Amino acid sequence: MTCEELAARIREIQPNLAPVEVARLCLLILTQVDDATILSDDNHLRRHWHSASFRLDAATDQHSAMADELDAICGEGPVRFSPDQIWTLLRAVKVHSQMLELYTGEATLV
Repeated sequence: MTCEELAARIREIQPNLAPVEVARLCLLILTQVDDATILSDDNHLRRHWHSASFRLDAATDQHSAMADELDAICGEGPVRFSPDQIWTLLRAVKVHSQMLELYTGEATLV
């Protein structure tokens, strides 16, 4: 199955999705499967589509929460970092590495 065919199938399942969301889901689904031909089966496609949607929603929520925490740290001005701020920065690195892993399908070094 090509990316174009997958995009058409996703638009059939959820016609209200914006083109950028369809493209994201195509990327996420295709990185989950070793053999894209299995996506011709509706059950396999729906299972991988739900998994990709869930992973994307969870990662987006995590990223948003982490961005809020980083904004709070930046608002405190140029001071020495406290242990809590360092842990926040480390969690931010982890969240960003998870986002990269989500889109590339490969484990990151962090």
